[in-house]
Amino acid sequence: MFGQNCNVIAEDEFFMSVALEEATKAASLKEVPVGAVVVCDKKLIARGKNEREEMQTPTAHAEMLALQAAASFQKSWRLEECTLYVTLEPCIMCVGAILQARIRRLVFGCLDPKAGAVRSLYRLCEDTRLNHQLDVAHGILESDCAGILAEFFSCLRETKRAVKERRGGRARLKALDSKSSVP
Repeated sequence: MFGQNCNVIAEDEFFMSVALEEATKAASLKEVPVGAVVVCDKKLIARGKNEREEMQTPTAHAEMLALQAAASFQKSWRLEECTLYVTLEPCIMCVGAILQARIRRLVFGCLDPKAGAVRSLYRLCEDTRLNHQLDVAHGILESDCAGILAEFFSCLRETKRAVKERRGGRARLKALDSKSSVP
């Protein structure tokens, strides 16, 4: 039993590291760095990364794109034998798609206290009122998953702060310039 559990953890860490590669690709494109992969019979069948900015659609979350690619690969919307790995706890929209796809197992890296629908705000994957429930594991490579998000948002805040300061500096210069040109 113990050896089997170690194999599952090693497998989860491996596939989460692949999802982190997708998150890194998203960050390089100035997208929120979330990555997802779908695995069936221990084989990677689909990848996804956030592409909302690129595609200009609110549904282009990593999970949604990975599920679409997996359904296309399997030639079926039913992904009953598949596991979805995602770096960030899925939102309500993504959990809805996960449930509709009949995903067998969900593994995610870090919690999302502002939008998480698996553990943080809601517990939709275990809601018995719905027609599907699934196994969930979380905390796999949690610090790596949280770290890439923290770094991204820190850089974003710094960029916004710098732009604001530049605009403020230009406004002060214009004000000073207009005062000095008044006779």
